Amino acid sequence: RALGHPALLALALPLAAALAFSDETLDKVPKSEGYCSRILRAQGTRREGYTEFSLRVEGDPDFYKPVTLSAAPPSYFRGFTLIALKENREGDKEEDHAGTFQIIDEEETQFMSNCPVAVTESTPRRRTRIQVFWIAPPAGTGCVILKASIVQKRIIYFQDEGSLTKKLCEQDSMFDGVTDKPILDCCACGTAKYRLTFYGNWSEKTHPKDYPRRANHWSAIIGGSHSKNYVLWEYGGYASEGVKQVAELGSPVKMEEEIRQQSDEVLTVIKAKAQWPAWQPLNVRAAPSAEFSVDRTRHLMSFLTMMGPSPDWNVGLSAEDLCTKECGWVQKVVQDLIPWDAGTDSGVTYESPNKPTIPQEKIRPLTSLDHPQSPFYDPEGGSITQVARVVIERIARKGEQCNIVPDNVDDIVADLAPEEKDEDDTPETCIYSNWSPWSACSSSTCDKGKRMRQRMLKAQLDLSVPCPDTQDFQPCMGPGCSDEDGSTCTMSEWITWSPCSISCGMGMRSRERYVKQFPEDGSVCTLPTEETEKCTVNEECSPSSCLMTEWGEWDECSATCGMGMKKRHRMVKMSPADGSMCKAETSQAEKCMMPECHTIPCLLSPWSEWSDCSVTCGKGMRTRQRMLKSLAELGDCNEELEQVEKCMLPECPIDCELTEWSQWSECNKSCGKGHMIRTRMIQMEPQFGGAPCPETVQRKKCRIRKCLKNPSIQKLRWREARESRRGEQLREESDGCRMRPWTAWSECTKLCGGGIQERYMTVKKRFKSSQFTSCKDKKEIRACNVHPC
Repeated sequence: RALGHPALLALALPLAAALAFSDETLDKVPKSEGYCSRILRAQGTRREGYTEFSLRVEGDPDFYKPVTLSAAPPSYFRGFTLIALKENREGDKEEDHAGTFQIIDEEETQFMSNCPVAVTESTPRRRTRIQVFWIAPPAGTGCVILKASIVQKRIIYFQDEGSLTKKLCEQDSMFDGVTDKPILDCCACGTAKYRLTFYGNWSEKTHPKDYPRRANHWSAIIGGSHSKNYVLWEYGGYASEGVKQVAELGSPVKMEEEIRQQSDEVLTVIKAKAQWPAWQPLNVRAAPSAEFSVDRTRHLMSFLTMMGPSPDWNVGLSAEDLCTKECGWVQKVVQDLIPWDAGTDSGVTYESPNKPTIPQEKIRPLTSLDHPQSPFYDPEGGSITQVARVVIERIARKGEQCNIVPDNVDDIVADLAPEEKDEDDTPETCIYSNWSPWSACSSSTCDKGKRMRQRMLKAQLDLSVPCPDTQDFQPCMGPGCSDEDGSTCTMSEWITWSPCSISCGMGMRSRERYVKQFPEDGSVCTLPTEETEKCTVNEECSPSSCLMTEWGEWDECSATCGMGMKKRHRMVKMSPADGSMCKAETSQAEKCMMPECHTIPCLLSPWSEWSDCSVTCGKGMRTRQRMLKSLAELGDCNEELEQVEKCMLPECPIDCELTEWSQWSECNKSCGKGHMIRTRMIQMEPQFGGAPCPETVQRKKCRIRKCLKNPSIQKLRWREARESRRGEQLREESDGCRMRPWTAWSECTKLCGGGIQERYMTVKKRFKSSQFTSCKDKKEIRACNVHPC
């Protein structure tokens, strides 16, 4: 939903309360129009340093920060009050309050009669939980202060202290904890080379809820070092097709194509192999890594990798700046990563079926309150445990550096090492574009030819200084004519060696690289992209040893009560190199103790599903049952076999309600033909599809007598009419007051979903003889815009 539309929030107080005051305290406060503000200033005993109560808001708060109100057992409360104020407001006026509370259970909660915007208890009693709904105010309201106080015995916990007051603010960004830091221009010189190492910590041990045991993995890492003019991905932005394919399919192909299309903005493409399974000890499998370079214009790095299986969840860095304010290069970056949602699929679990998000949503971090079925869900709104860590280390600096102070001894050695330097005698007064790629060789045979590249002169700042040529030529031969022809391929650096294929003795390991740029003449690259070599692990280990998987989970106890047995298993991952049988145990068993049998005289089936609600609309009840499975001879069973709870369905239709017909009015003519009318008022407009309102005005003909033409008789009729009006005025005076006409109906409080309209009749004149109770302003309310949103 867009901010500005009301958001329905569930305010839960599990094992706690929001606020309350004892009867003794309330009696001291006069009940008047300023009663709401007096609640906030009520005096009582303060408790310092308490920690058992805290405020909470559940549900989707539409860019309001989640808040919780809870209490640690054995805390309880007898009464409570809850109020929501705009920031820096005292609560004296109606406009000081923000949002709208909605009662869920009238037996537990009600609006405070002296302060209708506040919620309090229906009856004072000992309780541990209440719930209300709160509708957020529209956009532009600013920060909202939820204030809660409670009464526990005679101790009042005040809402202005600690965890009983929560501040909810609108956020310019839709992401809590994500800040847009400005990217400054880089002043560093030369280039720097870095190594990215990715440590996946996502495992069943760290994230046990619904962990996908069979298919868990990290997709291939894809990214690049780039300028600030290019964005691979960012929070608050929309995923490109390349990001979408990584997020949903784990495929980096489209993403790499998009990166290479930005050749002027990208210095290095970052790639590393996928990891199956997602986690293994580092002594079994080395962490994937990749090397890349940065320079003054392309000093940012971004990457991403999908956590699979998942709807569209990834981890990564976006526009990580490796240039320092001191015109140097960052030495090391260590960043813990939490998953983020690409906004292209609406699944909520690891293995949710495909459910495209239409329209596409913005990239955002996952939170622990996204959905109750989410594997990261936490009703307390805690932070998500990190699923990975990335380490970026500088391994070399090349070229003349602006910051000549080395960071450590390793940098001194690196700076002293001879570096290759491209000779460039281009005058500073000549401004060129980048060189184009080399053209195809002019010779298609083994005869010598040449190839060309060119650049464009953008500006000549000093006409007295000549600028070099804009074309460059190089000798070449046709494809397949030289063993070095493969050098026309631009290759990446070698990726780190894979772990040894065995954990004991002699095995094999491999490493890979990829083609960064294919030959311009369309020939096939002949340089190798993979290397293998022998490796030795623990030369002194026995050739008869074998490699085992981790132990599985313990089976359930074989007994339902008393003493039983439970087992766990593991498998042979690699047999001994000498061909002998593996002697390591593959199963274990141990005793397990269940509750003593004689203490549980009854065995019960699981609870059935909840029944349908007892009503078709409004509030009702639903039940569930379980069965007694044990024999009656074992003893009486005192466990409940049926549970009942309240349920809520859409509101029942409400028919139009009207008052009784009024008396017929007098004839509107004193003689001749006329008419008289009677009316009835609408007490309740139809709601939720109820019967519409019938007519509210009826009229019928009347005829008093024939009109006389004699003027004297006519004057007599006028005199009688004046006396009749004078009599009516005297009756008003005897009633005590004269009323103004009804005002027009106010605008509906909602555009849809059921709102309220009001109109008023105020006292125009109150006579001295009037009673206060018989002469007062009147107010009518009716429902409006009852159609669903």
